[in-house]
Amino acid sequence: MEFQSCLEKQRHFLEVFSSFSSQEEKYHYLIDLGRKTPSMPSEERLEEFLVQGCQSLLYLKVSCSEGRLLIITHSDALISAGIAFLIAHVYHGEPPEAVFKCPPRFIQDIGLLTLLSPSRANGLKSLYQKLQKEAMQWLK
Repeated sequence: MEFQSCLEKQRHFLEVFSSFSSQEEKYHYLIDLGRKTPSMPSEERLEEFLVQGCQSLLYLKVSCSEGRLLIITHSDALISAGIAFLIAHVYHGEPPEAVFKCPPRFIQDIGLLTLLSPSRANGLKSLYQKLQKEAMQWLK
């Protein structure tokens, strides 16, 4: 099975981030993504959806419909919301296998890890690990 859509979404973000001339522009873009991220309804912000290891409150809810992942996120911090948007956007609508067979290499390629503080980078790692755990239950 190919994951062209997942790869195309990653390439899109690589192109967007490559257009910025400074780390500050990248950081502001992440904040803008955080502002534009649809909010998870408050009644769905349950402890079971909380991403452990993130310095802010970050929620990740994953479901599956017709073999495609449906991902909703929420964070109380704009930068975390922006980071969650990147990951959610890449895997939303993809088959669960994509989480494992199409890893988020664009994160390294866009220089996101150098842009983030160690605690935020740890939160990103925790977010992806929770996504993997959630996607695992939907594998056939």
